[in-house]
Amino acid sequence: MTAFWIALQFLTTFPVQLKAMPTPQQNGQSLLFYPVVGLIIGVILFAIASVLHAVPIVLLSSVILVIWIWLTGGLHLDGLADTADAWVGGFGDAERTLKIMKDPACGPIGVLSLIIICILKWSAIYLLLQKQMYIALLLFPVLGRVAPLILFLTTNYVRAKGLGRSIVSTMPRKSAWLLVMVIVCGSFYFAWLGLIACMSMMIGLWYLRRKFIQRIGGITGDTVGASIEIIECVSLLVFTMGSFYLR
Repeated sequence: MTAFWIALQFLTTFPVQLKAMPTPQQNGQSLLFYPVVGLIIGVILFAIASVLHAVPIVLLSSVILVIWIWLTGGLHLDGLADTADAWVGGFGDAERTLKIMKDPACGPIGVLSLIIICILKWSAIYLLLQKQMYIALLLFPVLGRVAPLILFLTTNYVRAKGLGRSIVSTMPRKSAWLLVMVIVCGSFYFAWLGLIACMSMMIGLWYLRRKFIQRIGGITGDTVGASIEIIECVSLLVFTMGSFYLR
């Protein structure tokens, strides 16, 4: 269970305290629990939507988005902002891009990326609540946290040190691929909407991975965080728009 607590501590603001420093093997195994943490987040969002269903939708969608961000501590949004700043400020140079990513300051492009993704998420959540599709809130945090599995399985980690390097060298690859397949199959619970959400995740990850390799030769912690946010948003948008045609 140590691997689960590592994942929960790293990906959320839950007050988890580890009794000892995790080993590299435990860090690698923790990757398998990323989608589980996503499911926990989804269950919390679903519960809030169900309990507060009588609250006006404008207010409820704002509450859900704020809690969604609070549960992750803004960790992935930070990665998105750093990646956006680096992509624009790096001017196509890999070394400059990586250097900007390590800068803790958030530039105007980073701020703009946060505003855009929050507006898109809020709008899609509003429409889902309007359709009373509360159960769908379980899906997107899970799909978002499939992104690290696929990226670590298929893409080089460019930094010499850090948690990502430990994960890449020790992660159980066969179990990770099996977990990805299980999640894809599980998304069929939502029928065609689940299928197109999964397809959007795969296409989005293919595009992001391609861009990461072209610019910096692989991935970093920031690009993984950015991928989680982007995949969550894309799958949420595609699912929501699809609900107007397929239901």
